[in-house]
Amino acid sequence: MNNSDEHKKKGRFGEFGGCYLPEGLMAPIKELEVGYRRLIEDGNFRNVYENLLEEYVGRPTPLTEVARFSDAIDGPKIFLKREDLLHTGAHKINNAMGQCLLAKMLGKTRVIAETGAGQHGVATATACAYFGIECVVYMGVVDMQRQHPNVQRMRLLGAKVVGVDHGAKTLKDAVNEALRDWSETFETTHYCLGSALGPHPYPEMVANFQSIIGKEAKAQCEQRFGKMPDLVVACVGGGSNAIGIFSSFIADSDVALVGVEAGGTSLSLGHHAARFHELKKGVLHGCYTYLLQNEEGQIAETESISAGLDYPAVGPQHAALFEANRVEYTSVSNEEALAAFKLLSSTEGIIPALESSHALAYVAKIARDLPKEHIVVINLSGRGDKDLPQLFERGL
Repeated sequence: MNNSDEHKKKGRFGEFGGCYLPEGLMAPIKELEVGYRRLIEDGNFRNVYENLLEEYVGRPTPLTEVARFSDAIDGPKIFLKREDLLHTGAHKINNAMGQCLLAKMLGKTRVIAETGAGQHGVATATACAYFGIECVVYMGVVDMQRQHPNVQRMRLLGAKVVGVDHGAKTLKDAVNEALRDWSETFETTHYCLGSALGPHPYPEMVANFQSIIGKEAKAQCEQRFGKMPDLVVACVGGGSNAIGIFSSFIADSDVALVGVEAGGTSLSLGHHAARFHELKKGVLHGCYTYLLQNEEGQIAETESISAGLDYPAVGPQHAALFEANRVEYTSVSNEEALAAFKLLSSTEGIIPALESSHALAYVAKIARDLPKEHIVVINLSGRGDKDLPQLFERGL
């Protein structure tokens, strides 16, 4: 995989990435790229951001062994990277604080965001409240129903939540509306995109803000075990939590990396969100990557018990890592994720997000085949409080 400066300059990860946008969005994306490049090299920006991560967000997060969970699945030594313990309850706050600080320093007075599971919306609303910036969050009405507690949190934090009631009424459609808004208001507005996808420079920028997860995890493994883990696992929707923890281990060839997608109710097109199962390439929301398409080339419907994984495309860096055979991508079903959700809750007193439960479920499936001395790190990207209402409706 070509990771040269030239490719990064063009916003490319191998053949993937780029910036494919209508003319009305080229001015805001260029302005953002110039501003991001200037501030990311600014020592003051970095110092303020790092202080926020420590004093407001709650970093570093611990590495927690889950021995009873491992015993229940006859597994190896399993450790969770506890992003669920961050302020707002998920990794999304790492990126939201970075982008909203960027917006503040660029003189923007309004921030818009899209959200699926609601955690990015909550994180953005939180950051905007902290910085004193107006906040508008676009969310599909289907996701608003199944993630209602997060809708209430966003509104309490002062954000305006705009329901999107067309298309599949989920994350893809929320992104469409946010992009339309941005094209009309960019002079005063920053679009805080929540995952490591979309047009350049978003994949690089979001991965940068989330890379703290991997940096901490690697240092914690070196200190605790005196070596690297044997396996690192994370769920993959757009891919921000996964690229965040993978980033520090990509160059360590002895560390196996696995990304787990949403297998939904079946692997028939329209019933899952497993982009690497279909292996079709195309452009969605400004970047070239793997995405779900029907026979006519139209974006396919997706399905997942997890709103945060219910998206038809994957971040371009993940596509490149797949092509380079550096990361294995697989999927688990709704029911497998739900079983892992229940198991971690009952054995460890930790209620995981349904997104993170996909990573837990994958490890549960392969646990008996792993040597007992293996060290497995799972990125627990968020906590599951937000998921309880919909799960109780399902008869949990």
